[in-house]
Parts: sequence; C-alpha cells; structure tokens
Amino acid sequence: MHATIHGERTLTELDFARLSKLPGPELPPALAALLASAEVTGSRAVPGDVVTMYSRVELVDVQTARRQTLTVCYPRDAEPTAGFISVLSPVGSSLLGLKVRDVAKWLTPNGDACAAQVVAILFQPEASGDYQT
Repeated sequence: MHATIHGERTLTELDFARLSKLPGPELPPALAALLASAEVTGSRAVPGDVVTMYSRVELVDVQTARRQTLTVCYPRDAEPTAGFISVLSPVGSSLLGLKVRDVAKWLTPNGDACAAQVVAILFQPEASGDYQT
C-alpha cells in the first residue's frame, strides 16, 4: 500500500469545472485543496483506475479490513444508506482523484481518523464511454 501524496490526484476537466461551480458559501477545505492541486485531464484521457465523479469503488478499511462499495456523487444525488456518498463529505472528497491501491484518509464528524484502500473501481463513467455524467 502507498499513501497519496499532495498533487498526485487526477480530475477530469468536466468534474473540475462542475466542482468549481458548486453552489454554497464555501467548499470543504479538503475539496478546495484537491481542486487547487489536482492534475486535470480530458474525460477521454482519464485512466480507468482513477476515481471520477459517479465512479463506484470498492474499499477496504485499513484497520478493520471491512469491505464496502461506495459511489462518489454530487450532493443532490447523495443517499448514504444506498452507498451514494456526496463529494462534499469527508470520505467523498478523500476518494475523488485517487487510483486503485491508493489509500483515502479522512476524519469523521467527531474527529476520528479513518483510512481505506481503494481495491477496485467497479464502474467509472468515462471507462464505459460516458463523458457527460
């Protein structure tokens, strides 16, 4: 396992543009930092092992080895009980732009540190030919 290093995350041009225009007073600090440092690439050029918006990913908690499947989405589509996690949430913003085998790290609302490895991308819109989602 290797941890992500600042500046090593990739966003598509479409995701970058849409995230930069999200309504609200202020983006969460982790997402603002990602937008400021990510490598931005075309939707057709993004590698299939990168977590993009609406990617369905399989994670393994580094402490408990518990597996879960999550889809990173925009706030309007978030349904945590169904596995749809808002990009504005700590876990959502920590996953976006990672590659398979990277470790996402975030803090829960009560301050607990969490970490999970991306073990698979089960679906990525761009890999399936969807460049508009």
